[in-house]
Amino acid sequence: MRRIKTLKKNYEFKNVLNKGKFYIGKQIIIYIIKTNKKENKIGIAISTKLCSSVRRNRLKRLIRENYRLISNNLKVGYNIVFLWNKNTNYMEAKYDIIQNDMKNIFKKIGIYNEKNIFINN
Repeated sequence: MRRIKTLKKNYEFKNVLNKGKFYIGKQIIIYIIKTNKKENKIGIAISTKLCSSVRRNRLKRLIRENYRLISNNLKVGYNIVFLWNKNTNYMEAKYDIIQNDMKNIFKKIGIYNEKNIFINN
């Protein structure tokens, strides 16, 4: 299984948040910036004021899993930061809504190529 590359340093997050473009969905906000690398790196930031650590980690898992499933359809060479939309209640977090938000935003940006690959066993 391929591991997702992540942004780890504070300056990496700041670079994306300050210089990148942002797109707002129903439940998530995506900041994105083009890089010269041959891979995508993601970062997930959820405010501690929003909810408890258990809830924040659940939101991160939902976002990470949705990204993992659609990452094969994305163009490479971007740093992406996902933020939770604080105007949305964290109790309304749904897998499908997050997935639709990601797909719609990535289509709007122009880095999502929908591939319909069916594998017959």
